[in-house]
Amino acid sequence: MSLFDINKTLLQTSDSLRQLSVLNPLTIRKKGTRAKALFALSMVCFLWGTTWLASKQGVKYMPALQLAGIRQFLGGSCYVIFFLIKGFSLPKKKEWIPILVLAGLNFLLSNGLTTWSVKYISAGLAAIIAAIFPLWLVVISLFTSKSKISLKPVIGLLIGFAGVCVIFYEHLQDFLNEDFQFGIILSLLATWSWAFGTLYTKKQAANFNPYFSLGLQMLISGFSLIVLTNLTHQAAPLRAIPWQSWAAIGYLVVFGSVISFIAYLYALQNLSAEQASLYAYVNPIVAVLLGWLMLAEKLTIFIAVGGAITLLGVYLVNKAYKIPSPRMPETEGV
Repeated sequence: MSLFDINKTLLQTSDSLRQLSVLNPLTIRKKGTRAKALFALSMVCFLWGTTWLASKQGVKYMPALQLAGIRQFLGGSCYVIFFLIKGFSLPKKKEWIPILVLAGLNFLLSNGLTTWSVKYISAGLAAIIAAIFPLWLVVISLFTSKSKISLKPVIGLLIGFAGVCVIFYEHLQDFLNEDFQFGIILSLLATWSWAFGTLYTKKQAANFNPYFSLGLQMLISGFSLIVLTNLTHQAAPLRAIPWQSWAAIGYLVVFGSVISFIAYLYALQNLSAEQASLYAYVNPIVAVLLGWLMLAEKLTIFIAVGGAITLLGVYLVNKAYKIPSPRMPETEGV
């Protein structure tokens, strides 16, 4: 796929998302709409940033993939029930194929591995690594694009990875720790999975309601993870899961999925696509700061400066590709 094709499909997806945002369950009067939309966007920025911490706390007391499975199953059930009540019909035969593929890429792999990674690395570091996913789109384009790639995304790619190098300078000694290595590998694999899922989504965007599809993907992936963890004996008995993990799951479903999703739809409906996409740059900052304040995670000059440089590179890539939302809702946080 050429950069022109990617750019064209991304813009088409942006238009589709803005049209579908009328499905927002909230009914809000038009007076003061912009102010309410900005408030809704600020909620998204904060809530999706906090999901990293909630997952970090939850996986302390239960298997990470089991937590991801339960969270996805409950969150997906909320979405699917809502759209079924609104009268939407289930996909037809061939429409299930992209949904199954994306359930594997976006949730079973991307969200599942990301949740697993925070068991071994800090929530803030995992959030920053997750934010670099647009950089992989440039890397993929370097090998697959038949047309010449413009200078802007390449510069963004180099700046982004330079920022990552600054961050990891602080963690050079940590790489001697096998758990840390494993967490980084899981996190990077999750970003690659999301990048391929994003490219696949652009091809299928016009075929099915992406919001209803999102719920079905979560439901399918959540059920698959629950079955997988039980078959491999990696699941804790439900009665043995402590309240801390159930509280984390409840927070992730209610605030990380339902409330933030409604807020995102409202922001998308009443703000420009570029404004609505700001959450992707704020989420890692929220995760790093709250991780430092609440979980005593490291916050050094290397992490702060490296994180800022990385997000600048991501911004330049998104600007070059005109990507309206660097990550789809729900999985921006863990």
